[in-house]
Amino acid sequence: MVSFELIGKRFKELREQSGLTQEQIAEYLNVDQSYISKCEKNERQFSADLLEKAGHLLGCSLDYFTNPESQYSPIPIVLRATNITAEDLDTIATINKLALNLRYMEGLLEEMES
Repeated sequence: MVSFELIGKRFKELREQSGLTQEQIAEYLNVDQSYISKCEKNERQFSADLLEKAGHLLGCSLDYFTNPESQYSPIPIVLRATNITAEDLDTIATINKLALNLRYMEGLLEEMES
């Protein structure tokens, strides 16, 4: 069973570690900022597609958000710019998605070699 408390907690931790605001994430996900706030406080639940899209931006898989046993470590991002647009975030998410896919494929290769 998925713990929505875990999802909100991990989402907020990753968002804060990345230096992104709720407003920036909301603009990227095309939702209202209050939606992000309520999800972080466990007053609402993220939809699976929004959580997956946010995971690409924050450098993690859905499993990291939903599985308390996940040993997965998110891809860290550090942003120093002050005027980050939704388009910039989309570019970051695309790069992270490629990195996540590469990590996944490397894991499969390791399993095959074992």
